[in-house]
Amino acid sequence: MNAIYLYINAALYVTFAIWMTLSPWKTASAVGYQSLNASGRSEFLVIYGGLQLGLAIFFALAAATPNYHRLGILFSVCLYAPIVIYRIVTVIKFAGVGTNTVAIGALEVVLLIGAVVLYLKSTPNLSTS
Repeated sequence: MNAIYLYINAALYVTFAIWMTLSPWKTASAVGYQSLNASGRSEFLVIYGGLQLGLAIFFALAAATPNYHRLGILFSVCLYAPIVIYRIVTVIKFAGVGTNTVAIGALEVVLLIGAVVLYLKSTPNLSTS
């Protein structure tokens, strides 16, 4: 189950990285960025394209390596917990958050819950090999 969860994360992040890279301005507009100067465009592509591709690679490697499953799940908890907290606070603070943003937030909540459940169910790998 851990590998499946990690592969789902890898697939989501590679999908988002491709989407952000191939259609950055449409994607930026869909999540609320109405206007970006050259620096903003660069930053958007780096974070939403490059970082997400890096996350996809990490999750794929963790999924493919059983000894890294628990680390990958722990990383997911560490990644999604602050994201979900920030998402909840900003949705409450900024009235009129768009449906795309709320949908992404709902996905993040599901991923966090999955990570917490899997982490609590997993046992540390005690092998010394």
